[in-house]
Amino acid sequence: MNAEADVNALRRRLSSEEINSLPLYRYGGEVHLVRSLTELKRVLSDLAAELVLGFDTETRPNFHKGKINAPSLIQLSTERAVYLIQLACLPFGRHLADILANPDQIKAGVSIRDDMSNLAGLHSFEPAGLADLGALARAGKFSSHGLRTLAATLFGRRISKGSRCSDWSLAELSRRQIAYAATDAWIGRLIFLRMRELGLAPGGSSGQSRSSALDLLTAQEDTKIKGRIVHESLHLSAELDDSSF
Repeated sequence: MNAEADVNALRRRLSSEEINSLPLYRYGGEVHLVRSLTELKRVLSDLAAELVLGFDTETRPNFHKGKINAPSLIQLSTERAVYLIQLACLPFGRHLADILANPDQIKAGVSIRDDMSNLAGLHSFEPAGLADLGALARAGKFSSHGLRTLAATLFGRRISKGSRCSDWSLAELSRRQIAYAATDAWIGRLIFLRMRELGLAPGGSSGQSRSSALDLLTAQEDTKIKGRIVHESLHLSAELDDSSF
């Protein structure tokens, strides 16, 4: 099957029943919880060195009409790890804004411009290097444009929705929240890389990563939920276990 036939096959809309029948995917690699400026500075070199960052934010849900809460969490994924920046503990400012404004570094996510606009309300900056996965999917004539439907279409995996409406402003996130947030950022990066391999995203079929998107997906697939969590402020690690889900 040639590349064009591959893309055409991926354009078919999957039913809810088909998606729900897919195996659940959870990121199983290293996760860094970043809660202070000192901790952020410690991880900036890894973030700055990556040419493609998976990006997402989480916001505390609001049940009052007309009120919009500011983002509580920024998720950034490199090829090596996922970084969860907790804005309840670390206000959004220049160091993170400089990364998000770097035109030479791709930030890939769904509805990413809306997220950036919300962050700019906390600290003024001009975002650059954005790759909106939904827009790329629409340009490629995909029937699916959301993170979970794209994960199902491109990788045959189902992504959990379970913690979407939880309280992301908490200083101590639950292990379920950590796994959910890390998976979203990680899979967003891989969706971009897979689209690039298919010629649907900028950068051609080659790039910084020496591994294919599918190789990266399976290498960090955590069927037993054993991802390593690094608590930067405490300099210790913990393990996710099945009771987290």
